[in-house]
Amino acid sequence: MKRSKFISNLSCLGALSVVTPGGLLYSQTAFSETYSFMKNSIQLIRNATLVIHYAGKKILVDPLLAEKGAYNPFAGGERNPTVELPLSVEDIIENTDLVLVSHTHSDHFDSVAREVLPRDVKIVNQPADEDYFQKLDFSNTHTLQEHLLWNDINIHRTGGKHGSGEIGKRMGTVSGFVLQAKDQPTIYIIGDSIWTEEVAQAIEEFKPDIIVANTGGARFPGYEENPILMDEEQTISLLKASGNARVIAVHMEALDHCTTTRASLQQIANSVNGEVEKLIIPKDGEEIFL
Repeated sequence: MKRSKFISNLSCLGALSVVTPGGLLYSQTAFSETYSFMKNSIQLIRNATLVIHYAGKKILVDPLLAEKGAYNPFAGGERNPTVELPLSVEDIIENTDLVLVSHTHSDHFDSVAREVLPRDVKIVNQPADEDYFQKLDFSNTHTLQEHLLWNDINIHRTGGKHGSGEIGKRMGTVSGFVLQAKDQPTIYIIGDSIWTEEVAQAIEEFKPDIIVANTGGARFPGYEENPILMDEEQTISLLKASGNARVIAVHMEALDHCTTTRASLQQIANSVNGEVEKLIIPKDGEEIFL
């Protein structure tokens, strides 16, 4: 549902109650006064590309903006991306205040993003990619070592492992991000990582309300036993360790080497008692209000 349409629908509720996605019941007055549902949202664009409305700012995460089939296959399958964008590039980047780049693999910061993003937009990147961004003609990049306070939003960088064994070494360094602000839910964007101690430690340290996990179970030929993203089994481990957080599963059905699908993940989650209620699997273009 479009953001404007949703808000319009709320205005027609009158004295009725509102039930949030977390199952909480509010009167319309209490809802408007105390709940950030209309202010904060996470929209899956495609793959790991997100638009996050948070604390009054629009944050774009890991922009893969090319049209369907623009890039060569990763695993000998279809050309990537395997699906079209659900919105125009103009709509996706319009009024963006901040861009978070977890790492610079082409499915997280592609050539189209390099071309179309405003030259003065704030870009936050990991230390491993500092040289990469210094060579581009953006004027407002920031290499995040550990923590940044930006417009009253605390941004923390977290670690992860983009696979294990030899393929993990080849995939290089990746990062995640935690967003915190006063009276706002804490959001943990894991990034391209398998289920690992660093992810578990971040959950323990920051106690997020929302976790965004890249769960495509991506694999390369010759390394099929070592996924470079969480697969179904690892996502269940994440769910079990996530406490009361809701887990939003993304990075599926957009690249040829991602083997976990929305259906396969949902099927496995349905078989695990007490965990499926915490899992959200959005479609491309779907906006989840927090």
